[in-house]
Amino acid sequence: AWHLCRVSNAVDRSFTVTAPAVDPAAYREELTGIVAREGVELVVPVSEEIIHASHLRGLLPPGVRLYAMAPEVLLPLHSKAGFAALAARHGVPAPETHPAGSPGAAALVARGPVVVKPVFSCSGRGVQFLERGAVLPPPDPAVPAVVQARVPGTVFTSFSIAHRGRLLVTVVYRGAVMSGTVAVCFERVPGHAAIEAWVDRFVAAAGFEGFISFDFVVDPDGVAWGIECNPRATSGIHFVDPADLAPAVIEPHAGRPVRFRAERCMQQFWPSLTEFQNARGEHRRRCLHYLRTAKDVTWSARDPLPLLTMPATAWNIIRMAAREGRPFGEVATRDVGWY
Repeated sequence: AWHLCRVSNAVDRSFTVTAPAVDPAAYREELTGIVAREGVELVVPVSEEIIHASHLRGLLPPGVRLYAMAPEVLLPLHSKAGFAALAARHGVPAPETHPAGSPGAAALVARGPVVVKPVFSCSGRGVQFLERGAVLPPPDPAVPAVVQARVPGTVFTSFSIAHRGRLLVTVVYRGAVMSGTVAVCFERVPGHAAIEAWVDRFVAAAGFEGFISFDFVVDPDGVAWGIECNPRATSGIHFVDPADLAPAVIEPHAGRPVRFRAERCMQQFWPSLTEFQNARGEHRRRCLHYLRTAKDVTWSARDPLPLLTMPATAWNIIRMAAREGRPFGEVATRDVGWY
């Protein structure tokens, strides 16, 4: 019932709906009712709820625009197995990937280190890193998984806004401070040609429209390997100039340039503070450096309450994460993720 945006002076009303992970049909019905009653013209999913919200297509009142592609487009991208197949089809590098429990998975771990991850997951939920020759976990029919070759190199993430298969902007960034596998402080990396070319080719081949993000490993030879896709907004959106972000969503056909913010390093202050408090030695000094120098993604002098009240508005999630010993990001997406 309480959340980051509720206290913002940019928000006129806030609604509590049934969590889509609990009852997706009720979630869609309640959202449709809100759209009709409030005279909404544009629906913009901004996080993991996009897969659920994409099913609103055909349910919304006439003339209401949904800023999300159809679920039959988004689901194969969200799927770790589906994404690997799409990368191969579109001719871009992705690590060899096999279903858990298959002969291909067994052969893969016999040759080298692998990553085991659920087919549908987010925020690093259920990810395991195994060395060559390790015993793979038994396949669980209730939670299908894939086994993916682990590529050595540097991890990067991209965020893009696309219109009819054409990129309006692509941000390449990397985690500076991590909470589990999720970055809570991040640095923009300008001019990464290999990743930008990979994204451009994939988006054009898919004819994608909307927000789309990818995780990469760039190997020692400079080859960018796409390891998974998030067909939604990720932290890279914070590097887009706010003055250009809304027009890119509302009028993507206008061809207006989409610029970057001046800041090259940004953070989520409270999670970054938590990581600093838990860190030791050189890692603690590194966390302190970014805590002191990175700009917070939420702070605005004209709208200060979202940042200042976050420990209160996010208290239920903080308490749950502490009680279960799990990262904040994993707990925060539990009610909206598509699993």
